[in-house]
Amino acid sequence: MTLSIGMITIDTPAATPLAAWWAERFGAEVVQDFGGEFLIVAGGGLPALLGFQQVDDATPGKNRVHLDLAAPDLDAAVDELVAAGAGLVERRGDDDFRWVTLTDPDGNQFCVSSRHDAEQALT
Repeated sequence: MTLSIGMITIDTPAATPLAAWWAERFGAEVVQDFGGEFLIVAGGGLPALLGFQQVDDATPGKNRVHLDLAAPDLDAAVDELVAAGAGLVERRGDDDFRWVTLTDPDGNQFCVSSRHDAEQALT
């Protein structure tokens, strides 16, 4: 199995201004805005998508920045990661988009989905 970075996501109580700030730093742009709850930044000098997720405050013990990984077969990738020592936190999403939150052996959360790409974000 080969994984790739689909998106780097930052939890923040100020998603819209933080997304705009980082977009400006990279010469990128906000390509999707889901009502200020989740924004995606792409383009410019970014090698991957940046996601900014609105939260009330940083959750103690949860990392604010995490990897969002993409795998062609989500279920197989999750099974392989769990077998290798990842912890299963929660399966999320719906028929349109599913992702799974896991922890690495140190307890750092990350997510795996079946798709994340800049072209999808631009549509």
